[in-house]
Amino acid sequence: MPRTALLVSPRTAVLVSAALLAAALPLSSARAAEDPAPVPVDRFEGEVPFAAQPADGIFTWGSDSDDPPQLQLADRPDAPEGAKVLTGTYDISGYGGFTHDFAANEPAHDWSAHKGIRFWWDGQNTGRKTAFEIKDGGANGEASELWTTSFTDDWTGWKQVEIPFTDFAYRTDYQPVGGIDHVLGLTQMWGYAVTLPVGVKSQFAMDDVELYGKADQALRANVTTDAAVYPVEEGGTAAVKVTVATTGSAPIDAPVTVAYETTDGTADPGKDYTPVTGTLTFPAGTAPGATRTIHVPTLRDKAAEPAETIPLKLTVTGAKAPVEPPQVVVDANGLPYLDSKLPVKKRVADLVSRMSLEEKAGQMTQAERGAVGNGGDIATYALGSLLSGGGSTPTPNTPEAWAKMIDGYQLRAQATRFQIPLIYGVDAVHGHNNLVGATIMPHNIGIGATRDPGLARRAGAVTASEVRATGIPWDFAPCLCVSRDERWGRSYESFGEDPALVQSMETVIQGLQGPADGRELKDNDKVLATAKHFVGDGGTEYGSSTTGTYTIDQGVTKVTRQQLEAIHLAPYRTAVDRGIGSVMPSYSSLDILGDGQGPVKMHARADMINGVLKGRMGFDGFVISDWDAINQLPGDYPAHVSTAVNAGVDMMMVPYSYKDFRTTLVDQVKAGRVSEQRIDDAVSRILTQKFRLGLFEKPYADTSGAARIGSGGHRAVARQAAAESQVLLKNSGGVLPLKKGQKVYVAGSNADDLGNQTGGWTVTWQGASGTHTQGTTILDGMRKDGDVTYSKDASAPTAGHDVGVVVVGETPYAEGVGDVGNGHDLQLSAADKAAVDKVCAAMRCAVLIVSGRPQLIGDRLGEIDGLVASWLPGTEGDGVADVLYGKRPFTGQLPVTWPKSEAQLPINVGDTAYDPQFPYGWGLTTLAKVPEGGMVTLHALAVAAAVAGKAGADETGRALVAKARLIVQQKVGTGITVAVAKPFADADHLSLTGRYGAAVEQLIAAYKAA
Repeated sequence: MPRTALLVSPRTAVLVSAALLAAALPLSSARAAEDPAPVPVDRFEGEVPFAAQPADGIFTWGSDSDDPPQLQLADRPDAPEGAKVLTGTYDISGYGGFTHDFAANEPAHDWSAHKGIRFWWDGQNTGRKTAFEIKDGGANGEASELWTTSFTDDWTGWKQVEIPFTDFAYRTDYQPVGGIDHVLGLTQMWGYAVTLPVGVKSQFAMDDVELYGKADQALRANVTTDAAVYPVEEGGTAAVKVTVATTGSAPIDAPVTVAYETTDGTADPGKDYTPVTGTLTFPAGTAPGATRTIHVPTLRDKAAEPAETIPLKLTVTGAKAPVEPPQVVVDANGLPYLDSKLPVKKRVADLVSRMSLEEKAGQMTQAERGAVGNGGDIATYALGSLLSGGGSTPTPNTPEAWAKMIDGYQLRAQATRFQIPLIYGVDAVHGHNNLVGATIMPHNIGIGATRDPGLARRAGAVTASEVRATGIPWDFAPCLCVSRDERWGRSYESFGEDPALVQSMETVIQGLQGPADGRELKDNDKVLATAKHFVGDGGTEYGSSTTGTYTIDQGVTKVTRQQLEAIHLAPYRTAVDRGIGSVMPSYSSLDILGDGQGPVKMHARADMINGVLKGRMGFDGFVISDWDAINQLPGDYPAHVSTAVNAGVDMMMVPYSYKDFRTTLVDQVKAGRVSEQRIDDAVSRILTQKFRLGLFEKPYADTSGAARIGSGGHRAVARQAAAESQVLLKNSGGVLPLKKGQKVYVAGSNADDLGNQTGGWTVTWQGASGTHTQGTTILDGMRKDGDVTYSKDASAPTAGHDVGVVVVGETPYAEGVGDVGNGHDLQLSAADKAAVDKVCAAMRCAVLIVSGRPQLIGDRLGEIDGLVASWLPGTEGDGVADVLYGKRPFTGQLPVTWPKSEAQLPINVGDTAYDPQFPYGWGLTTLAKVPEGGMVTLHALAVAAAVAGKAGADETGRALVAKARLIVQQKVGTGITVAVAKPFADADHLSLTGRYGAAVEQLIAAYKAA
């Protein structure tokens, strides 16, 4: 997994020279008699293989392709142990190093009997720090806690570096799992890693990693409290549970004492609480897990006041003390903002009037949960929000662990003056996609293909229910981008290329939030929704991106003002009308032709955020920045902050720079570059949503709905969505639906791959091939319905089968990583092409394309009998099988134009020149027989549709247009010409905008041209 540079921490390593070593050999005689024998970890004699991450063994990593060091096992006559040593060269610009992960299919290593870890290092006298980390607990080496220290290479030749385990500190800048228990247990160790110095070209050699010494009790035993914060109502008594634990299961072999006393906080002794002092004793022989309780009584007075803190000092003898001392918090009470009966507006005004500038700045700050370590910074910086980025999950990745983690963060917020709860956000863009076992919906491109607003709403409701049940009240969805170029790596996050289609699918907002007035936001199955990315992210020009190797994502959208209004802004007008709670600006730049500004980053466009969104549209929610987006603005960091805030961004997603942002924002206000009025507006908007969500009354997770996560009822909605998203593009000779009695030959890379089927933004940011969550593949579903033979590469004999189904397409990607030209194209892989060719040459065949965007298939269209755009159907492959076997009819329609070649892109409905492989809106059906009567029937349908349009009878109007579409598609067959495609596509746009009579007239034009 990606890594960031390790933080360094002080250490007390002992450096032993090679000469001293020679004098001391053998090691066993040099150690104290009571010490256990050293235990080898790595001898580097060839017993541990080099591997590719995350396989077991030694592997390298780095921030880019040239940062991983070059490793080898080399024979060295001066090797401190054995014949070989591990050698390497490096020249690192970002970060790089190597890891040894222990075998995940074997028990973890128990290091608890030893004092520390040591190894031989061939010094180059670089004067640079080298970071060394160990991996503790969790499921395996890549799902463990990282504990780190460092040593300085300030010598030449071999020296032995000894690092006591007491020198290792919990790593706070990066954790692959965000922390498990924040205790260096040592009984489940999964390996170690070395991060090499940056900015120096050098080499290293290392040998004989081993455990040494005997662990004393102060290392093996530790004292913990059951929480770091103990909120208590005024007049109540806090109960602080103190527990002794050991790194093994053995009882403690010497007494452990804990002296305690209340110390100065913001609460007054004698007035707000009764001071306590004393000593707890755990005698020798006490079993690990034994608990004692300290009681801290608080006193009631008649004053309304904010929360007050009572730190509890613990002095521990015979064991490690808690990482931080606990503190009792006397809850805020009697203040108007705490009165749930008052109108939200009054509660907000009261609270804002009491807050300091620093507290307000904290509310405008959002950090990544992996950056806040044990959570202490939440109170220190009065943070208003945390998020989980893609793949940022607790361990284990279960609903219970999510709720426990978020409750722990919310508890930290209770230690602030006004106990303002956090609002926790997550990218649940097609279900609760970070959670293993959640119901994963088709990506938005598939939802757009369903043309079913009711289903979109139900899909949103399922997502909201599963997200809120894990303690998360805020979803960074839906994406309301209008995708105008399918080379974009985010195109599958769009409902389609037509703003009218996107607007029709915005029923998902009500699924997520409930009614537009927000009255259901406090319910345990609703979340705050986010319209993203404002505005024009789907219209960026190919080749305009300046972000890394991206080609189109985060680029420049060049439009006239009329195009901006009609295409990209239209969905946001609808979202505001639907009561959307938050909006996220785009990374991209907007260049409105003729306005004289040129390209301007959206996070800096006050004219669009303040002027259009908040002003003209009347948006009353809050604006959240995209991930670290302000760092893409011009100027220095203070300019980034003031520009974005003044442009109307209310909360800043600054995942790892939250401290700098908060401090800088305060400084900018004091310098007069950001007004206090602007700060109050931003904070009021944020607090309004927190009150509406009911977080002040119920900050902790309501897990009563957790049983519905991944339930049959929820999966049934996803199964229906998968079925309705299937677009039948070609069906020569009625090859589909399949018949029960047919012998079906199934091939292709995506027939039996749940990861490919769910795509990006699934468990991890980029997604991954293979099985990483729970669901059914398309093959699984087909096997339930028919007589199926499966051969992924079509190498099995094809004889004796009636029909072939070849499931091909893309592997997962997200955002600019998936841009065409950035290692991706729109072609099928060579293996997929070969499978199509072999199967379709041997029998009648249907080809399913599982992808986030159209794939170029025109050169093989003649040999294919059936062609289906399956998009990314999610976890419920049964839904795809349902339409293949006729349990449900094919009803999907293309949400984007299917091009003939990449050179045609961008190609969209409404273009003057329009010659696609399949036009926007195309979709054959197996629902019903095509109406007879040809042109006569079409004219009758046109009259009836016009009447329906004038009467506002939308359901009737859409049904009439659908009938006309079937007549036209039957006549057109595979003969889609320019004269057919343009009016056909225009008809679907007209139908979506309620102009049903005009839509049928366009279909008549297509019919005549066929």
